[in-house]
Amino acid sequence: MTDAKVIPFGDDARRRGSSGGSAAGRSRARRAAPSGPPGVPGAPGPAEAADAADAGGKAALAAVPEDGRPPHEERPGAGIPAQAGGEPHGRPGARSGGPEAEGGEPQAPAAPSLGDALGGLADRLLGGPWEERVASGLAFLRRRVTGDYEVDEFGYDAELTDQVLMSLLRPLYEGYFRVEVKGIENIPAEGGALVVSNHSGTLPIDALMTQVAVHDHHPAGRHLRLLAADLVFVLPVVNDLARKAGHTLACAEDAQLLLERGEVVGVMPEGFKGLGKPFSERYKLQRFGRGGFVATALKTGVPIVPCSVVGAEEIYPMVGNSRTLARILGFPYFPLTPTFPWLGPLGLLPLPTKWTIQFGEPIPTDGYPPEAAEDPMLVFNLTDQVRETIQHTLYELLVERRSVFF
Repeated sequence: MTDAKVIPFGDDARRRGSSGGSAAGRSRARRAAPSGPPGVPGAPGPAEAADAADAGGKAALAAVPEDGRPPHEERPGAGIPAQAGGEPHGRPGARSGGPEAEGGEPQAPAAPSLGDALGGLADRLLGGPWEERVASGLAFLRRRVTGDYEVDEFGYDAELTDQVLMSLLRPLYEGYFRVEVKGIENIPAEGGALVVSNHSGTLPIDALMTQVAVHDHHPAGRHLRLLAADLVFVLPVVNDLARKAGHTLACAEDAQLLLERGEVVGVMPEGFKGLGKPFSERYKLQRFGRGGFVATALKTGVPIVPCSVVGAEEIYPMVGNSRTLARILGFPYFPLTPTFPWLGPLGLLPLPTKWTIQFGEPIPTDGYPPEAAEDPMLVFNLTDQVRETIQHTLYELLVERRSVFF
């Protein structure tokens, strides 16, 4: 039996080699060895690769920064090297400073500063850029202090009404009663017009809401000048506010003067009879008097626009009337409602009913001669026509209404 051939392994095999163990043999072997692996010309051989690995390791150790981070690890604040075509290394489409951080993790957007947040809140509260609103408010105060504003002979202050009074009434109009306006285009864009409306609600809030409806919704920005009762102009604070808002005494002379000047005048012929009627007679029009408003319209030749208000009857359901207290206080009536006076001042809060204000088609009067205002039959017929139009519209709106509050 022959001896088995021993294959050298490890250091012995490297010492022996195919060319012997001398240095010359190893040098000849390196010169005779090909420069790369089979089939890959020019690639480094095993010995050259070993030498290159040793040199690369020394270079890598020398390239390690002082902070101890490997050279391939991204340092805070360091830019991301771009690939060909301008895309940064990593996920395609990701860029430095974008909404996603390295590794595809979503990055939260930068939080707004405190100044930006406060500025946005002020814009929402003021209804516009807060700088402009503040500047406008300061200019308004300066004009009020210096007296640099105009009022007409009735005391109407247009600037105060537009910027202050309407702004105070608008939240009640839009958010509380949620008034819906129909037929506002029936009020002419220019020239005089007489708006005739029903009256109800214990307190004359319906007149103020009608004024806001014309002011805010008419395409030409018309303003409604209301004719008010004597009681309005004897109350200390109410008198001044009513004058500033453009209201005037309900008399033929003032109404005619305003209509001749091309104003839109509002009148509620029911007066206190409609305002203080019991809840059981809601939406039933009271007598329109002797038709003085029709005679004024005939004299000036302006159209008469019927107006119907639904929703005001229920804000203060008047279930009783204390005539004794009314005489003592000098009021035409003293209302008793389910909340007033039993709840005190809280009982003055109106119920948040849903309102609808509809302006009907105008009734022309310019076809009549000026002396027609002295014809009692004509005045009576036109008065009855206006009253019936308003009453019929009230019934139609009540049929369409699904709920008092919605």
